[in-house]
Amino acid sequence: MEQTIKKTNQVLSAVVLGAMYAVMIVLAFTMIFPYIYMVLTTFKPMQETVQAGMHLFPVHWTAEAYAEVWELVPFGRGILNTMTVEIPVILVGTFTSALGAFAFAKMRLPCSRALLLTLMSSMMVPFAALFLPQYQIWSSLNLTNNLLPLILPGLFGNISMVFFFIQFMGGIPNALLEAAKIDGCGYFKSFVHIMLPLLWPAMAAQGVFWFLGIWNDYFAPSIYLTREDVMTLQPLINRLNATQGGRDFPLVMTGAFLSSIPLIAVYLIFQKYFMSALSITSGIK
Repeated sequence: MEQTIKKTNQVLSAVVLGAMYAVMIVLAFTMIFPYIYMVLTTFKPMQETVQAGMHLFPVHWTAEAYAEVWELVPFGRGILNTMTVEIPVILVGTFTSALGAFAFAKMRLPCSRALLLTLMSSMMVPFAALFLPQYQIWSSLNLTNNLLPLILPGLFGNISMVFFFIQFMGGIPNALLEAAKIDGCGYFKSFVHIMLPLLWPAMAAQGVFWFLGIWNDYFAPSIYLTREDVMTLQPLINRLNATQGGRDFPLVMTGAFLSSIPLIAVYLIFQKYFMSALSITSGIK
């Protein structure tokens, strides 16, 4: 009797596990299908994309769209401009955010809770409500058609990143900082030599998210930049929509696909840090 019950439970467990895998496979396919369709569309002639009905695989394979993208817009220049924004903002901004989080999490600041709530309240204000006065400020400084409006604000950190770092630092024992203080380390030295190495998984994960946000940003660059030689990647890709009255789908899909390759590469390189960053106490290992 016990063996029968045991076998029945094993069968039920196998059925439930198989059903869960089937559901996950279907969900994964529904998420990856648009990307597969986009990639295959880049190899289609434009005539195939405007015909009635949807064909997943091209009837006539062609790679003309890849060469045409580089001819119509300065795609390489757009990548360079985007990286010019990415590198200083992520390196300096992440460090600044970590430094601010350290002050809130590990230092005794007067009215620290009120200050943190004040900073976090800025997250409720949409950027669309701020872009007009910000544009007027940058325009008065003659800094439009320049990458500085996209770089300078990011150098002062990101409040959502600060909040995440505060939660992460809560799992790091204060005893480490007290021991460093006994050895003669000040706050900044303790931050650099003790906190930063422990904070690295969280910084890597948040840095990837910030990288994705800047890389995919279209709104802010489209406001400040009008010349092609200073445009970042997303406004340049949007200009591909103007070709053929916005109907050259292979061209647009090619631009989108090429812009997604660095994002996939960054995610594959840093994916191991996502799980470690989800564990708040992983920094004490």
